[in-house]
Amino acid sequence: MSGLIRYTLIIPCYNEAEGIPQLREALQPVIEQLMADGGVEVIFVDDGSTDGTGALLQAAFADSPFVRILAHPHNLGLGAALRTGFHAARGEIIITTDSDGTYPFAEIPRLLHHLGEDVDLVTASPYHPGGSIEGVPPWRQVFSFGASFLYRLILRSPVRTYTALFRAYRRRVVETISIEANGYVAVAEIMARAIRAGFRVAEYPTTLRVRRFGHSKMKILRTILDHLRLMARLIRPGQPSTPIPSRSPSG
Repeated sequence: MSGLIRYTLIIPCYNEAEGIPQLREALQPVIEQLMADGGVEVIFVDDGSTDGTGALLQAAFADSPFVRILAHPHNLGLGAALRTGFHAARGEIIITTDSDGTYPFAEIPRLLHHLGEDVDLVTASPYHPGGSIEGVPPWRQVFSFGASFLYRLILRSPVRTYTALFRAYRRRVVETISIEANGYVAVAEIMARAIRAGFRVAEYPTTLRVRRFGHSKMKILRTILDHLRLMARLIRPGQPSTPIPSRSPSG
């Protein structure tokens, strides 16, 4: 990782062709704002999409020198996409977010406002007293809130939300911790390992909304089992973890 700039925005994508036009329209004002605040690069990680997502991203951002599109040859999972993005990132502050509009790109400046000098990581937090949930199916609310509640108990941490991808990290966080999960549980694993490593976490109270376009790719039973395995490892520390890989994906 060299040639530091101010911000890196990492956006994992898997079969998101339906939403690419809206994505470009919503993201462009934020790119311009971050460019004015020290510079930005945007890294899309196309995680083995089969619906033409990669080609559509290339076309949508062909005129943007700030955008890079990395590609996995086949679907590896959200955790693997995050590792690829972290390895490629050059920013001093690294932002991760969903491609589907769950948390609007326009909220990125407000997220960053909570990354004070004494904070290493800030996460969107619908389960904070100042946060809320809007239009999300009840089963997903129960799943997400329940997982976050259990992580909070296991880690003895005041942090209320562990499953939100919408976060900002200081560079030292992603250079220090390692994650081994490939699926959605990687988001909780990053938070858990950051807390265990002593990094300072702040929460951005905001609204969790139903995705604005496309369809969820989460396999609920597999994700529940992955969370239970991670919780077991946290209760019994000492399990090995895999560092961010040095391989370079195509793109």
